[in-house]
Amino acid sequence: MTQEHRGISRRGLLKGSAGAVGGLAAGAAMGQGTAAPASGPTDPRDPLPFEVTLNGELIQAAAEPRETLLDWLRETRELTGTKVGCNHGQCGACTVHVDGEPRLACLTLALQVEGREVTTIEGLARIAEAGGYAEDGLHPMQTAFVANDALQCGYCTPGQIMSAVAVVNEGHASDAAEVREYMSGNLCRCAAYPNITAAVLDAKERMPDVAVDGGGARQDFHLGSGEA
Repeated sequence: MTQEHRGISRRGLLKGSAGAVGGLAAGAAMGQGTAAPASGPTDPRDPLPFEVTLNGELIQAAAEPRETLLDWLRETRELTGTKVGCNHGQCGACTVHVDGEPRLACLTLALQVEGREVTTIEGLARIAEAGGYAEDGLHPMQTAFVANDALQCGYCTPGQIMSAVAVVNEGHASDAAEVREYMSGNLCRCAAYPNITAAVLDAKERMPDVAVDGGGARQDFHLGSGEA
């Protein structure tokens, strides 16, 4: 696997979130002097509210400052299609879309998606239906994976499909070699790579042209880098 590790490690993610919360608390205390403490959460683990559009639905949500998007999706929203793989940004199993771009949910804090649009594998068909190119109620990439037998155990398939859609949308599916390069951040322990590549090229023919700037990088382009 060839990847440029532009993201952060899981340890760095948790340290950064803890430091940010601690810094905010210390700053607030210094500014208040001897004044009575302000009302609100005092435990850094207390959930904080945020608003997000999840699979087309605007929702009011809450998450702990330390909670990853992956854990929030699976545990709070019960959207278990997004899989737990390596849990430190190496396998791509947890890939979702944030504002149309692929993001590793295990390296993204839930609170980082405030005001954003998040799409998981459960919401992918809705996009195709809205665009008028759904196939039997599924996104063309989903039907292509089935038709090309692009899976064995299927555990990595949701992440593979989410990355594959982004690869096509960003114009990086001109041939098999390019697909393999830009999908290199998604691992398949069953080694179904030839069929996955065939499925991506198959689906490309039935997907509309979408102008999305992928930044010219491989699938590891948006690895929860903390960009707001």
